[in-house]
Amino acid sequence: MLALPKGRILDEAMPVVRAAGIEPEADFDNPKSRALRFHTNHPHIDIIRVRAFDVATFVAFGAAQIGIAGNDVLMEFDYPELYAPLDLGIGKCRIAVAEPVDLAGSDDPVRWSHIRVATKYPNITTRHFAQRGVQAECIKLNGAMELAPSLGLCRRIVDLVSTGSTLKANGLVEIEHIADISSRLVVNRAALKTRPEELSGWIERFRGAISDAA
Repeated sequence: MLALPKGRILDEAMPVVRAAGIEPEADFDNPKSRALRFHTNHPHIDIIRVRAFDVATFVAFGAAQIGIAGNDVLMEFDYPELYAPLDLGIGKCRIAVAEPVDLAGSDDPVRWSHIRVATKYPNITTRHFAQRGVQAECIKLNGAMELAPSLGLCRRIVDLVSTGSTLKANGLVEIEHIADISSRLVVNRAALKTRPEELSGWIERFRGAISDAA
């Protein structure tokens, strides 16, 4: 089973998946399809299409043996059951701290001791600030992070940033970089031990796919 993330990353992932030799059934490309599981040109491989955050969970618990997940997800959940042998070089962005433009002009992150932050990455956020002795109170949101400061929920957010246009449109500015993000091939460790030849073969196929694209 191959777990793939829905959304923007899927468009970047599919050329790599196809270059590795996996072709999904026709319904996979039907924008009206509500199916979540699809057959492929390999009788023993199906694709499941799930939320980006859920790819790691499906692979870690063995429901899928291989998948594609951003290292933001891997950092947040830190599943020991996952092995991430390849950086696929897609889905590039960053995790950053942002705050309102009018606050950024007078703010000094070095002076922070306690902050309240809206984020879908409470573990990453807590670890990041703890490294320099700052206590982070995290408000967990799954989306629309950029609204939190303007509605008085908090003054700062931690979120994925690509071009920065969404931040700018909501009166926010990036003030601190946490980590660079890209999508990785992830493999269930137990499956790799019990089916080493098969899964190692797929790792090498994906390695070849990204080498050919480079």
